[in-house]
Amino acid sequence: MTELALFEPAMCCSTGVCGPAVNEALLQITSVMNALDTLEGFQVKRYNLSSSPQVFLENEQISKLLKEKGAEALPATLLNGEVVKFGEYPSMEEITAFTGVRFVPMGSNDGGCCGPNSECC
Repeated sequence: MTELALFEPAMCCSTGVCGPAVNEALLQITSVMNALDTLEGFQVKRYNLSSSPQVFLENEQISKLLKEKGAEALPATLLNGEVVKFGEYPSMEEITAFTGVRFVPMGSNDGGCCGPNSECC
């Protein structure tokens, strides 16, 4: 089982995809995380500092990162319990490298997962 966890800064709602000006990076990461969560062999978790502060304290890697780097370390990405990126959200290419699942932007013609010539989705 591959576990991917995002530890996110305090946001107004659990995903941060709310309000009048939606952050495109958050929209993308939400879509990617939701897609991964539907695949067998993956466990996906998202933690928001405002709604789950205790999880940040209880996770040894995140607690250490926050002590060393401060709030600028968020968002932080853990893969199987190890920090693989911090300070910004991972790109689709990075998530592909972390998980082996290839993501492509919607409408892409490069034939990747969910692309026009794909049989995976």
